[in-house]
Amino acid sequence: MRWPISHRIVRTIYPPIDLFEDIADPADWELLLSAAAKLDPGVRDVVGNLALVPLHRRIAGPGASLVMSVFTHASRDRPSRFSDGSYGVWYCGDRPEVALAETAYHFERFMRATAEPAAEADFCELTCAVHGNLTAVETGPCLHPEDWSDGQGFGRDLREAGGDGVLYPSVRHPAGLAAALFWPDSVELPVTRARQLRYAWNGTRMHRYFVHGSDSWMARG
Repeated sequence: MRWPISHRIVRTIYPPIDLFEDIADPADWELLLSAAAKLDPGVRDVVGNLALVPLHRRIAGPGASLVMSVFTHASRDRPSRFSDGSYGVWYCGDRPEVALAETAYHFERFMRATAEPAAEADFCELTCAVHGNLTAVETGPCLHPEDWSDGQGFGRDLREAGGDGVLYPSVRHPAGLAAALFWPDSVELPVTRARQLRYAWNGTRMHRYFVHGSDSWMARG
């Protein structure tokens, strides 16, 4: 599979990490990180866990931070459909509507869990080409709307076997396709910051969104 353009919407963009943006060979990253950490112990927290990404699957160059950070800052506090949080996944859609619907769901899930009052939050749409030998899942328990346990087990086994990821119909926008990519080298640089969006939460749901530069809010369907 190769999409010449994919769409991903994120709440927080990590600041550029020099180690990923620099021209240094990824094979030298551990040595460079060790040296940098002697001067600034906090640098390891910024870079994340490099051990989560095998050497041959790393990417470097301008814009690589947007990709690598997803995989080096994995946390079990942030599970997803195809990961229990112990490893990172780059989720994207084949059209903007997929990214919008999927992120609106997760935004609502977080806001409900923390009982947030009415509020707004800014998001950024990222676009880039993606590719990989993906395993297609068209139906079944992996696509359950709320229970991710089967998908997480499936994703773990597929990743451990060296699989590139999963291709599946978007659960939140079934007219489109979504991809779950397990490795940074399935994401092609450059990654472009496209639209800036603002989501509005009314205390119950994300009921509308605004695209910066436009004239009015859009109602969420």
